[in-house]
Amino acid sequence: MQILSVTSELFPLVKTGGLADVSGALPKALTSQGIETRTLIPGYRQVLERIGNSPAVAELTLLGVACRILQAELSGLPLYVLDATDLFDRPGGLYLDENGEDYHDNWKRFAALSLAGAMIGTGEITSWRPDLVHAHDWQAALTPVYLRHRSKQPLPTLLTIHNLAFQGQFSFDQLGDLELSPEAYGIDCLEYYGSASFLKAGIQTANLVNTVSPTYAREILSENLGMGMEGVLRVNRSKIRGIVNGIDTDIWNPANDPCLISTFDSETLDRRLPNRQYLMKLFDFDDRPGPLFSVVSRLTWQKGIDLLVEVLPRLVERGGRVIVCGEGDHHLQDRLRGLAKQYPQHVAVSIGYNEGLAHLIFGGSDFLIQPSRFEPCGLTQLYALRYGAVPIVGRTGGLSETIIDANDAATVSATGVQFHPVNADELEHAIDRAFEIYKDRHTLCEFQGRGMAADFGWESSARRYKQMFEELTGTSSSVVPLSSRGSSDRSPTLTGARAV
Repeated sequence: MQILSVTSELFPLVKTGGLADVSGALPKALTSQGIETRTLIPGYRQVLERIGNSPAVAELTLLGVACRILQAELSGLPLYVLDATDLFDRPGGLYLDENGEDYHDNWKRFAALSLAGAMIGTGEITSWRPDLVHAHDWQAALTPVYLRHRSKQPLPTLLTIHNLAFQGQFSFDQLGDLELSPEAYGIDCLEYYGSASFLKAGIQTANLVNTVSPTYAREILSENLGMGMEGVLRVNRSKIRGIVNGIDTDIWNPANDPCLISTFDSETLDRRLPNRQYLMKLFDFDDRPGPLFSVVSRLTWQKGIDLLVEVLPRLVERGGRVIVCGEGDHHLQDRLRGLAKQYPQHVAVSIGYNEGLAHLIFGGSDFLIQPSRFEPCGLTQLYALRYGAVPIVGRTGGLSETIIDANDAATVSATGVQFHPVNADELEHAIDRAFEIYKDRHTLCEFQGRGMAADFGWESSARRYKQMFEELTGTSSSVVPLSSRGSSDRSPTLTGARAV
């Protein structure tokens, strides 16, 4: 089976979050299932620098912009790169300019990406043609729309929602010609409360929609976490699935990670200590006893960083230290910097994402704090488990599925601390529980060892993706092809739960 994956981020080329990690790791995992994936990504400046003089397989015009499709391979990943200088060769970020504002033409940039994906899918651009198309998030969500409107027999499509909060909304006045038929602009496709939503259009037209955890697949049907899209999702609930993410255990492996000062595994936890000592020295912390907490995250309301700001003084009073690594809301960044200035021996803030530093923080801190208000899956807590940092997480989405809470019923299986509801009081109480764990070195090591022993590689999830692809293509004897299903079909809404 051959898959075309369409995504705006791909590790190790370009990354702002978990989308890149999943887009990079899932194709490798699918190889063991007999599935070949080719990935289409935008030709950002840093991408073109990495792939060098790769050959062009097509020259074309997309939405009035001259483009080339380049073919490349990096780290074993077969790639198509949409080389469109006017759209992607820019000095800012992937989605924001140098002033932190959305690019005014994001609609065109990612509509062009989706259109290129659809054209590859139908064989209009290359001789290679996939069996189905896998689109990721709003940036690629028009791919199934273009396929539906450009082909009499469109390929089956899967849309993965990594975070429902980002919906690709634009006013119709802002949009130029998307080269779609008039009916695509109506309420059954693009129209969304008087504006256009790329994500809504993708949900409406994709054959299947999946989220990155079964819990999140249920949560987004609710008014509380549906982000205004719950009505659309409820209408489409029969095609919604949930498969928890995995992590690339080759890249995230403390036994041979070159980013660490000292490598280790679950049998040599004492070798974590040099990493901790290096972090303490790097951030000029004093050597008084106390736990070392960390936060590696986007600094946003979703991630609960405002709650962290509220409880940090209490954490400091108890003798804890915390390292914050990430970027996001400027107001939250300023408040964190203020706390670092107020408590220089206890709070350190590194603005911006540094991949190597993140590995080192996971490998040296005692606890990871992840107070997310909602979390589709979360990869940070999985990296923390893998590296022996005990996660403290809000009980939501994938966090609730991947962390076993240290409660009375799970004393011999706990891997972290959960709290609910997600507010400052409960976060403070969770941190108090972490201090109690830290008091007993043996207890802390037990938590670390159980977390490191948990299996969050991609193998199990890749099998479930294969099952979903077979459902789409009708290649499994255990499923009925989608084209054969009537409107009364009530197949299970959620699949792919994984026990931990």
